[in-house]
Amino acid sequence: MLFFLTGCATQVPQILAPPVVPATFTEIAAQAESAWPEPQWWEAFGSAELSDFVAKAQAENRDLEIAAARVLAAQAQVTIQRSALFPTLSGQAQAQRSRMTNEPVAGGSVIGNTFGLSLGASYEVDIWGLARSNLRSASEALKSSRFARQNVALTLTANVANTYFSVLALRKRIAIANENIAAINDILGIIRLKVETGKSSHLELAQEQAQVEAVEAQLPVLQEQELDARVALAVLLGRPPEGFEIMAPDAESIQSPLVNVGLPSDLLLRRPDVAQAEANLASAHANLDAARAAFLPQFGLTGNGGYASVAIGALLSGPSVAWEYGAELLQTVFDGGRLIGRKRLAEATQKELIASYQSAVLNAYADVESALGQVRNNGNAEEHLGREVRAAREAFEISQLQYRQGTTDLLTVLQAQQTLFFAEDQLAQIKLARMQGAVHLYEALGGGWVELPDERTQTVAQSLPHSRAESGTIAQSTLK
Repeated sequence: MLFFLTGCATQVPQILAPPVVPATFTEIAAQAESAWPEPQWWEAFGSAELSDFVAKAQAENRDLEIAAARVLAAQAQVTIQRSALFPTLSGQAQAQRSRMTNEPVAGGSVIGNTFGLSLGASYEVDIWGLARSNLRSASEALKSSRFARQNVALTLTANVANTYFSVLALRKRIAIANENIAAINDILGIIRLKVETGKSSHLELAQEQAQVEAVEAQLPVLQEQELDARVALAVLLGRPPEGFEIMAPDAESIQSPLVNVGLPSDLLLRRPDVAQAEANLASAHANLDAARAAFLPQFGLTGNGGYASVAIGALLSGPSVAWEYGAELLQTVFDGGRLIGRKRLAEATQKELIASYQSAVLNAYADVESALGQVRNNGNAEEHLGREVRAAREAFEISQLQYRQGTTDLLTVLQAQQTLFFAEDQLAQIKLARMQGAVHLYEALGGGWVELPDERTQTVAQSLPHSRAESGTIAQSTLK
Protein backbone atom coordinates (compact mmCIF):
# COMPACT_ATOMS: atom_id res chain seq x y z
CA MET A 1 0.00 0.00 0.00
CA LEU A 2 2.91 2.33 0.79
CA PHE A 3 4.34 1.69 -2.69
CA PHE A 4 0.93 2.38 -4.26
CA LEU A 5 0.62 5.70 -2.43
CA THR A 6 4.14 6.66 -3.48
CA GLY A 7 3.39 5.95 -7.13
CA CYS A 8 -0.01 7.66 -7.29
CA ALA A 9 -0.35 10.94 -9.16
CA THR A 10 -0.18 14.00 -6.93
CA GLN A 11 -1.97 17.32 -7.27
CA VAL A 12 -0.33 20.17 -9.17
CA PRO A 13 0.96 22.78 -6.69
CA GLN A 14 -1.65 25.51 -6.15
CA ILE A 15 0.14 28.86 -6.19
CA LEU A 16 -2.51 31.53 -6.82
CA ALA A 17 -2.21 33.08 -3.38
CA PRO A 18 -3.74 36.50 -2.51
CA PRO A 19 -0.42 38.37 -2.93
CA VAL A 20 -0.34 37.20 -6.55
CA VAL A 21 -3.98 37.87 -7.50
CA PRO A 22 -5.27 41.41 -6.75
CA ALA A 23 -8.87 42.02 -5.72
CA THR A 24 -9.41 44.75 -8.31
CA PHE A 25 -7.59 46.91 -10.84
CA THR A 26 -6.15 50.30 -9.90
CA GLU A 27 -7.19 52.06 -13.13
CA ILE A 28 -10.96 52.06 -12.68
CA ALA A 29 -13.66 54.24 -14.19
CA ALA A 30 -17.39 54.14 -13.51
CA GLN A 31 -19.05 50.84 -12.71
CA ALA A 32 -20.71 49.06 -15.60
CA GLU A 33 -21.88 45.65 -16.66
CA SER A 34 -18.89 43.43 -17.29
CA ALA A 35 -18.39 42.74 -20.99
CA TRP A 36 -15.11 41.17 -22.05
CA PRO A 37 -13.82 41.59 -25.62
CA GLU A 38 -15.46 39.61 -28.38
CA PRO A 39 -13.36 37.09 -30.33
CA GLN A 40 -13.57 39.42 -33.38
CA TRP A 41 -12.60 42.48 -31.32
CA TRP A 42 -10.86 44.21 -34.25
CA GLU A 43 -14.23 44.73 -35.93
CA ALA A 44 -15.08 47.29 -33.22
CA PHE A 45 -12.77 49.78 -34.99
CA GLY A 46 -15.20 49.84 -37.92
CA SER A 47 -12.62 49.26 -40.68
CA ALA A 48 -13.51 46.67 -43.31
CA GLU A 49 -9.97 46.86 -44.66
CA LEU A 50 -8.50 46.03 -41.25
CA SER A 51 -10.88 43.09 -40.87
CA ASP A 52 -9.80 41.81 -44.29
CA PHE A 53 -6.13 42.11 -43.36
CA VAL A 54 -6.68 40.21 -40.09
CA ALA A 55 -8.43 37.39 -41.94
CA LYS A 56 -5.56 37.12 -44.43
CA ALA A 57 -2.97 37.13 -41.64
CA GLN A 58 -4.76 34.36 -39.74
CA ALA A 59 -4.81 32.27 -42.92
CA GLU A 60 -1.34 32.95 -44.33
CA ASN A 61 1.03 34.10 -41.57
CA ARG A 62 4.12 31.88 -41.31
CA ASP A 63 4.56 32.22 -37.53
CA LEU A 64 1.02 30.95 -37.07
CA GLU A 65 1.78 27.99 -39.35
CA ILE A 66 4.84 27.18 -37.23
CA ALA A 67 2.71 27.25 -34.08
CA ALA A 68 0.12 24.99 -35.73
CA ALA A 69 2.85 22.49 -36.70
CA ARG A 70 4.02 22.41 -33.08
CA VAL A 71 0.49 21.48 -32.03
CA LEU A 72 0.58 18.54 -34.47
CA ALA A 73 3.95 17.46 -33.05
CA ALA A 74 2.53 17.59 -29.50
CA GLN A 75 -0.46 15.50 -30.61
CA ALA A 76 1.94 12.89 -32.00
CA GLN A 77 3.81 12.85 -28.68
CA VAL A 78 0.54 12.16 -26.84
CA THR A 79 -0.09 9.22 -29.17
CA ILE A 80 3.39 7.88 -28.44
CA GLN A 81 2.98 8.11 -24.66
CA ARG A 82 -0.55 6.63 -24.75
CA SER A 83 0.79 3.53 -26.52
CA ALA A 84 2.61 2.53 -23.32
CA LEU A 85 -0.77 1.75 -21.71
CA PHE A 86 -1.55 -1.00 -24.24
CA PRO A 87 0.06 -4.37 -25.00
CA THR A 88 2.49 -4.66 -27.87
CA LEU A 89 1.69 -7.37 -30.43
CA SER A 90 4.18 -8.55 -33.03
CA GLY A 91 4.03 -11.20 -35.72
CA GLN A 92 6.97 -12.98 -37.30
CA ALA A 93 7.35 -15.31 -40.26
CA GLN A 94 10.70 -17.03 -40.77
CA ALA A 95 12.29 -19.19 -43.48
CA GLN A 96 15.90 -20.31 -43.10
CA ARG A 97 18.21 -22.63 -45.05
CA SER A 98 21.48 -23.70 -43.45
CA ARG A 99 24.41 -25.98 -44.08
CA MET A 100 26.44 -27.76 -41.40
CA THR A 101 29.68 -29.65 -42.13
CA ASN A 102 29.74 -33.16 -40.69
CA GLU A 103 32.59 -35.52 -41.78
CA PRO A 104 30.97 -38.88 -40.80
CA VAL A 105 28.03 -38.16 -43.00
CA ALA A 106 28.29 -38.96 -46.66
CA GLY A 107 29.02 -35.87 -48.63
CA GLY A 108 30.60 -34.16 -45.61
CA SER A 109 27.72 -31.73 -44.85
CA VAL A 110 24.03 -31.47 -43.94
CA ILE A 111 21.73 -29.00 -45.63
CA GLY A 112 18.37 -28.27 -43.96
CA ASN A 113 15.42 -25.87 -43.91
CA THR A 114 13.66 -24.28 -40.96
CA PHE A 115 10.27 -22.57 -41.12
CA GLY A 116 8.47 -20.62 -38.41
CA LEU A 117 5.31 -18.60 -37.84
CA SER A 118 4.73 -16.89 -34.46
CA LEU A 119 2.77 -14.18 -32.67
CA GLY A 120 4.22 -12.41 -29.64
CA ALA A 121 2.74 -10.10 -27.02
CA SER A 122 4.27 -8.05 -24.23
CA TYR A 123 2.72 -5.75 -21.66
CA GLU A 124 4.30 -3.61 -18.96
CA VAL A 125 1.88 -3.32 -16.06
CA ASP A 126 1.65 0.32 -15.02
CA ILE A 127 1.21 -0.32 -11.29
CA TRP A 128 2.95 2.85 -10.08
CA GLY A 129 1.57 5.20 -12.73
CA LEU A 130 4.81 5.79 -14.66
CA ALA A 131 3.16 5.50 -18.08
CA ARG A 132 0.10 7.46 -16.94
CA SER A 133 2.32 10.25 -15.62
CA ASN A 134 4.19 10.40 -18.92
CA LEU A 135 0.85 10.57 -20.74
CA ARG A 136 -0.35 13.38 -18.46
CA SER A 137 2.86 15.27 -19.13
CA ALA A 138 2.40 14.91 -22.89
CA SER A 139 -1.27 15.90 -22.65
CA GLU A 140 -0.40 19.05 -20.71
CA ALA A 141 2.33 19.81 -23.24
CA LEU A 142 -0.30 19.49 -25.97
CA LYS A 143 -2.50 22.00 -24.11
CA SER A 144 0.50 24.30 -23.79
CA SER A 145 1.13 24.15 -27.54
CA ARG A 146 -2.52 24.94 -28.28
CA PHE A 147 -2.44 27.88 -25.89
CA ALA A 148 0.84 29.02 -27.45
CA ARG A 149 -0.77 28.96 -30.89
CA GLN A 150 -3.67 31.05 -29.57
CA ASN A 151 -1.20 33.52 -28.06
CA VAL A 152 0.63 33.78 -31.39
CA ALA A 153 -2.71 34.44 -33.11
CA LEU A 154 -3.59 37.15 -30.58
CA THR A 155 -0.19 38.81 -30.89
CA LEU A 156 -0.37 38.56 -34.68
CA THR A 157 -3.79 40.25 -34.79
CA ALA A 158 -2.58 43.03 -32.50
CA ASN A 159 0.53 43.54 -34.65
CA VAL A 160 -1.59 43.73 -37.81
CA ALA A 161 -3.85 46.37 -36.23
CA ASN A 162 -0.95 48.39 -34.81
CA THR A 163 0.98 48.34 -38.08
CA TYR A 164 -2.14 49.26 -40.07
CA PHE A 165 -2.80 52.20 -37.77
CA SER A 166 0.86 53.25 -38.06
CA VAL A 167 0.54 53.44 -41.84
CA LEU A 168 -2.59 55.57 -41.57
CA ALA A 169 -1.02 57.88 -38.97
CA LEU A 170 2.10 58.36 -41.09
CA ARG A 171 -0.07 59.19 -44.10
CA LYS A 172 -1.83 61.81 -41.98
CA ARG A 173 1.53 63.28 -40.91
CA ILE A 174 2.66 63.37 -44.55
CA ALA A 175 -0.54 65.20 -45.48
CA ILE A 176 0.03 67.69 -42.64
CA ALA A 177 3.57 68.32 -43.87
CA ASN A 178 2.32 68.92 -47.41
CA GLU A 179 -0.33 71.34 -46.13
CA ASN A 180 2.33 73.17 -44.16
CA ILE A 181 4.56 73.40 -47.24
CA ALA A 182 1.65 74.82 -49.23
CA ALA A 183 1.01 77.42 -46.53
CA ILE A 184 4.68 78.38 -46.44
CA ASN A 185 4.73 78.76 -50.23
CA ASP A 186 1.73 81.10 -50.02
CA ILE A 187 3.61 83.30 -47.57
CA LEU A 188 6.72 82.99 -49.71
CA GLY A 189 4.80 84.43 -52.66
CA ILE A 190 3.73 87.42 -50.57
CA ILE A 191 7.31 88.01 -49.42
CA ARG A 192 8.60 87.95 -52.99
CA LEU A 193 6.08 90.62 -53.98
CA LYS A 194 7.14 92.73 -51.01
CA VAL A 195 10.81 92.30 -51.89
CA GLU A 196 10.12 93.35 -55.48
CA THR A 197 8.31 96.50 -54.27
CA GLY A 198 10.97 97.21 -51.67
CA LYS A 199 8.66 96.69 -48.68
CA SER A 200 10.61 93.65 -47.38
CA SER A 201 14.24 92.67 -47.27
CA HIS A 202 15.93 89.59 -48.65
CA LEU A 203 16.38 88.47 -45.04
CA GLU A 204 12.69 87.64 -44.69
CA LEU A 205 12.78 85.85 -48.04
CA ALA A 206 15.74 83.73 -46.91
CA GLN A 207 14.08 82.94 -43.58
CA GLU A 208 10.93 81.67 -45.26
CA GLN A 209 12.90 79.68 -47.83
CA ALA A 210 14.80 78.02 -44.99
CA GLN A 211 11.49 77.21 -43.32
CA VAL A 212 10.05 75.47 -46.38
CA GLU A 213 13.27 73.48 -46.90
CA ALA A 214 13.18 72.33 -43.26
CA VAL A 215 9.65 70.99 -43.65
CA GLU A 216 10.37 69.39 -47.03
CA ALA A 217 13.37 67.64 -45.48
CA GLN A 218 11.00 65.84 -43.10
CA LEU A 219 8.88 64.44 -45.91
CA PRO A 220 11.34 61.73 -47.12
CA VAL A 221 11.74 60.51 -43.52
CA LEU A 222 7.98 60.18 -43.06
CA GLN A 223 7.60 58.54 -46.47
CA GLU A 224 10.31 56.01 -45.65
CA GLN A 225 8.62 55.19 -42.34
CA GLU A 226 5.31 54.72 -44.12
CA LEU A 227 6.98 52.39 -46.65
CA ASP A 228 8.61 50.35 -43.87
CA ALA A 229 5.27 49.99 -42.09
CA ARG A 230 3.56 48.82 -45.30
CA VAL A 231 6.32 46.27 -45.91
CA ALA A 232 6.03 45.00 -42.33
CA LEU A 233 2.26 44.67 -42.72
CA ALA A 234 2.66 42.72 -45.96
CA VAL A 235 4.99 40.26 -44.20
CA LEU A 236 2.47 39.83 -41.37
CA LEU A 237 -0.13 38.94 -44.00
CA GLY A 238 2.20 36.30 -45.43
CA ARG A 239 2.67 37.97 -48.80
CA PRO A 240 5.53 39.77 -50.59
CA PRO A 241 5.53 43.57 -50.27
CA GLU A 242 5.67 44.18 -54.02
CA GLY A 243 2.38 45.62 -55.18
CA PHE A 244 0.86 45.64 -51.71
CA GLU A 245 -1.32 48.69 -51.12
CA ILE A 246 -3.51 50.12 -48.37
CA MET A 247 -6.56 51.96 -49.61
CA ALA A 248 -7.47 54.07 -46.56
CA PRO A 249 -5.84 57.53 -46.78
CA ASP A 250 -5.76 58.14 -43.02
CA ALA A 251 -7.32 57.10 -39.72
CA GLU A 252 -10.19 59.59 -39.69
CA SER A 253 -12.77 56.85 -40.32
CA ILE A 254 -11.54 54.61 -37.50
CA GLN A 255 -14.13 54.28 -34.73
CA SER A 256 -13.45 54.49 -30.98
CA PRO A 257 -14.60 51.24 -29.34
CA LEU A 258 -15.88 50.81 -25.79
CA VAL A 259 -14.05 48.24 -23.68
CA ASN A 260 -15.17 46.93 -20.28
CA VAL A 261 -12.73 45.30 -17.89
CA GLY A 262 -14.06 42.63 -15.53
CA LEU A 263 -12.71 41.09 -12.34
CA PRO A 264 -8.98 40.32 -11.95
CA SER A 265 -9.68 36.69 -11.06
CA ASP A 266 -11.56 36.28 -14.36
CA LEU A 267 -8.57 37.61 -16.28
CA LEU A 268 -6.65 34.39 -15.61
CA LEU A 269 -9.24 32.49 -17.66
CA ARG A 270 -8.79 34.80 -20.64
CA ARG A 271 -5.04 35.06 -21.18
CA PRO A 272 -3.60 32.30 -23.41
CA ASP A 273 -0.06 33.07 -22.25
CA VAL A 274 -1.09 32.52 -18.61
CA ALA A 275 -2.86 29.28 -19.59
CA GLN A 276 0.28 28.20 -21.44
CA ALA A 277 2.41 28.76 -18.33
CA GLU A 278 -0.20 26.88 -16.27
CA ALA A 279 -0.06 23.89 -18.64
CA ASN A 280 3.75 23.92 -18.62
CA LEU A 281 3.70 23.71 -14.82
CA ALA A 282 1.22 20.81 -14.89
CA SER A 283 3.37 19.00 -17.46
CA ALA A 284 6.47 19.45 -15.31
CA HIS A 285 4.62 18.14 -12.26
CA ALA A 286 3.58 15.03 -14.19
CA ASN A 287 7.23 14.52 -15.13
CA LEU A 288 8.10 14.70 -11.43
CA ASP A 289 5.50 12.01 -10.67
CA ALA A 290 7.04 9.88 -13.42
CA ALA A 291 10.54 10.39 -12.01
CA ARG A 292 9.33 9.21 -8.59
CA ALA A 293 7.60 6.15 -10.09
CA ALA A 294 10.80 5.18 -11.90
CA PHE A 295 12.36 4.22 -8.52
CA LEU A 296 9.82 1.42 -8.05
CA PRO A 297 10.00 -2.07 -9.60
CA GLN A 298 8.47 -2.52 -13.04
CA PHE A 299 6.34 -5.57 -13.88
CA GLY A 300 6.10 -7.05 -17.36
CA LEU A 301 4.11 -9.87 -18.99
CA THR A 302 5.21 -11.66 -22.15
CA GLY A 303 3.71 -14.40 -24.31
CA ASN A 304 4.66 -16.08 -27.58
CA GLY A 305 2.93 -18.74 -29.64
CA GLY A 306 3.27 -20.16 -33.11
CA TYR A 307 4.53 -22.93 -35.33
CA ALA A 308 8.02 -24.22 -36.15
CA SER A 309 8.97 -27.01 -38.59
CA VAL A 310 11.71 -28.21 -40.91
CA ALA A 311 9.14 -28.69 -43.67
CA ILE A 312 6.84 -25.95 -44.78
CA GLY A 313 4.10 -28.46 -45.57
CA ALA A 314 3.99 -29.59 -41.93
CA LEU A 315 4.29 -26.06 -40.47
CA LEU A 316 0.65 -25.76 -39.40
CA SER A 317 0.27 -29.31 -38.09
CA GLY A 318 -0.30 -30.05 -34.42
CA PRO A 319 3.20 -31.30 -33.49
CA SER A 320 4.69 -28.06 -34.82
CA VAL A 321 2.99 -25.86 -32.21
CA ALA A 322 5.27 -23.96 -29.84
CA TRP A 323 4.35 -21.47 -27.10
CA GLU A 324 5.68 -19.78 -24.02
CA TYR A 325 4.55 -17.14 -21.52
CA GLY A 326 6.02 -15.53 -18.47
CA ALA A 327 6.34 -12.54 -16.17
CA GLU A 328 9.28 -10.44 -15.12
CA LEU A 329 10.12 -8.04 -12.34
CA LEU A 330 12.76 -5.41 -12.97
CA GLN A 331 14.23 -3.30 -10.19
CA THR A 332 17.18 -1.01 -10.69
CA VAL A 333 19.86 -1.76 -8.09
CA PHE A 334 22.59 0.65 -9.20
CA ASP A 335 22.63 3.17 -12.04
CA GLY A 336 25.27 5.64 -10.94
CA GLY A 337 22.70 8.20 -9.79
CA ARG A 338 20.74 8.40 -13.04
CA LEU A 339 17.28 8.08 -11.43
CA ILE A 340 18.16 10.46 -8.61
CA GLY A 341 19.47 12.96 -11.13
CA ARG A 342 16.27 12.75 -13.18
CA LYS A 343 14.16 13.30 -10.05
CA ARG A 344 16.22 16.32 -9.01
CA LEU A 345 16.00 17.70 -12.55
CA ALA A 346 12.21 17.31 -12.50
CA GLU A 347 12.02 19.06 -9.11
CA ALA A 348 14.16 21.96 -10.32
CA THR A 349 12.12 22.27 -13.51
CA GLN A 350 8.91 22.40 -11.48
CA LYS A 351 10.33 25.16 -9.25
CA GLU A 352 11.33 27.12 -12.34
CA LEU A 353 7.88 26.79 -13.90
CA ILE A 354 6.15 27.76 -10.64
CA ALA A 355 8.05 31.04 -10.77
CA SER A 356 7.33 31.35 -14.51
CA TYR A 357 3.61 30.88 -13.95
CA GLN A 358 3.52 33.43 -11.14
CA SER A 359 5.47 35.83 -13.35
CA ALA A 360 2.98 35.32 -16.19
CA VAL A 361 0.11 36.09 -13.81
CA LEU A 362 1.75 39.25 -12.48
CA ASN A 363 2.65 40.41 -15.99
CA ALA A 364 -0.93 39.85 -17.11
CA TYR A 365 -2.27 42.16 -14.40
CA ALA A 366 0.47 44.70 -15.07
CA ASP A 367 -0.36 44.56 -18.78
CA VAL A 368 -3.99 45.45 -18.13
CA GLU A 369 -3.08 48.26 -15.74
CA SER A 370 -0.64 49.69 -18.30
CA ALA A 371 -3.19 49.46 -21.12
CA LEU A 372 -5.87 51.16 -19.03
CA GLY A 373 -3.43 53.96 -18.22
CA GLN A 374 -2.51 54.37 -21.89
CA VAL A 375 -6.15 54.65 -22.90
CA ARG A 376 -6.97 57.21 -20.23
CA ASN A 377 -3.84 59.35 -20.59
CA ASN A 378 -3.76 59.30 -24.38
CA GLY A 379 -7.44 60.20 -24.48
CA ASN A 380 -6.85 63.19 -22.22
CA ALA A 381 -3.80 64.28 -24.22
CA GLU A 382 -5.77 64.03 -27.47
CA GLU A 383 -8.45 66.34 -26.11
CA HIS A 384 -5.89 68.97 -25.08
CA LEU A 385 -4.00 68.71 -28.37
CA GLY A 386 -7.23 69.05 -30.31
CA ARG A 387 -7.94 72.34 -28.56
CA GLU A 388 -4.32 73.44 -29.10
CA VAL A 389 -4.58 72.76 -32.84
CA ARG A 390 -7.76 74.81 -33.15
CA ALA A 391 -6.21 77.72 -31.27
CA ALA A 392 -2.93 77.48 -33.21
CA ARG A 393 -4.75 77.44 -36.54
CA GLU A 394 -6.69 80.56 -35.60
CA ALA A 395 -3.48 82.29 -34.49
CA PHE A 396 -1.74 81.38 -37.74
CA GLU A 397 -4.62 82.68 -39.86
CA ILE A 398 -4.66 85.96 -37.91
CA SER A 399 -0.89 86.36 -38.23
CA GLN A 400 -1.10 85.79 -41.99
CA LEU A 401 -3.78 88.46 -42.36
CA GLN A 402 -1.85 90.93 -40.22
CA TYR A 403 1.34 90.29 -42.19
CA ARG A 404 -0.44 90.99 -45.47
CA GLN A 405 -1.74 94.23 -43.97
CA GLY A 406 1.71 95.12 -42.67
CA THR A 407 0.69 95.24 -38.98
CA THR A 408 2.96 92.42 -37.83
CA ASP A 409 6.38 91.06 -38.76
CA LEU A 410 7.42 87.80 -40.38
CA LEU A 411 8.81 86.35 -37.14
CA THR A 412 5.31 86.29 -35.64
CA VAL A 413 4.00 84.45 -38.69
CA LEU A 414 6.84 81.92 -38.56
CA GLN A 415 6.28 81.24 -34.88
CA ALA A 416 2.52 80.77 -35.37
CA GLN A 417 3.18 78.50 -38.34
CA GLN A 418 5.67 76.33 -36.43
CA THR A 419 3.30 76.07 -33.48
CA LEU A 420 0.45 74.93 -35.72
CA PHE A 421 2.55 72.41 -37.63
CA PHE A 422 4.04 70.93 -34.44
CA ALA A 423 0.61 70.69 -32.76
CA GLU A 424 -0.99 69.00 -35.77
CA ASP A 425 1.89 66.52 -36.01
CA GLN A 426 1.68 65.77 -32.28
CA LEU A 427 -2.08 65.29 -32.55
CA ALA A 428 -1.61 62.71 -35.34
CA GLN A 429 0.92 60.86 -33.19
CA ILE A 430 -1.23 60.90 -30.06
CA LYS A 431 -4.20 59.61 -32.06
CA LEU A 432 -2.00 56.72 -33.14
CA ALA A 433 -0.97 56.12 -29.52
CA ARG A 434 -4.63 56.14 -28.50
CA MET A 435 -5.60 53.56 -31.15
CA GLN A 436 -2.62 51.37 -30.31
CA GLY A 437 -3.52 51.72 -26.63
CA ALA A 438 -6.96 50.34 -27.47
CA VAL A 439 -5.33 47.42 -29.28
CA HIS A 440 -3.04 46.90 -26.28
CA LEU A 441 -6.06 46.78 -23.96
CA TYR A 442 -7.85 44.25 -26.17
CA GLU A 443 -4.68 42.15 -26.24
CA ALA A 444 -4.13 42.47 -22.48
CA LEU A 445 -7.68 41.23 -21.85
CA GLY A 446 -7.06 38.11 -23.96
CA GLY A 447 -8.85 39.16 -27.13
CA GLY A 448 -12.07 37.28 -26.31
CA TRP A 449 -10.36 33.92 -25.69
CA VAL A 450 -11.55 31.81 -22.73
CA GLU A 451 -9.88 28.76 -21.17
CA LEU A 452 -12.26 25.81 -20.77
CA PRO A 453 -13.03 24.91 -17.13
CA ASP A 454 -11.93 21.26 -17.49
CA GLU A 455 -8.51 22.39 -18.75
CA ARG A 456 -7.65 24.37 -15.63
CA THR A 457 -5.25 23.01 -13.01
CA GLN A 458 -5.01 26.17 -10.86
CA THR A 459 -7.73 27.75 -8.72
CA VAL A 460 -7.84 31.15 -7.09
CA ALA A 461 -7.49 31.07 -3.32
CA GLN A 462 -10.89 31.05 -1.61
CA SER A 463 -9.91 33.92 0.67
CA LEU A 464 -10.01 36.31 -2.27
CA PRO A 465 -13.22 38.28 -2.99
CA HIS A 466 -13.29 36.93 -6.53
CA SER A 467 -17.01 36.28 -6.98
CA ARG A 468 -19.29 38.82 -8.56
CA ALA A 469 -21.43 38.92 -5.42
CA GLU A 470 -18.45 39.74 -3.19
CA SER A 471 -16.95 42.39 -5.45
CA GLY A 472 -19.14 44.85 -7.28
CA THR A 473 -16.25 46.83 -8.66
CA ILE A 474 -15.91 46.58 -12.41
CA ALA A 475 -13.48 48.65 -14.39
CA GLN A 476 -14.64 50.33 -17.54
CA SER A 477 -12.57 52.30 -20.00
CA THR A 478 -14.05 54.43 -22.75
CA LEU A 479 -11.80 54.82 -25.77
CA LYS A 480 -12.65 58.26 -27.11
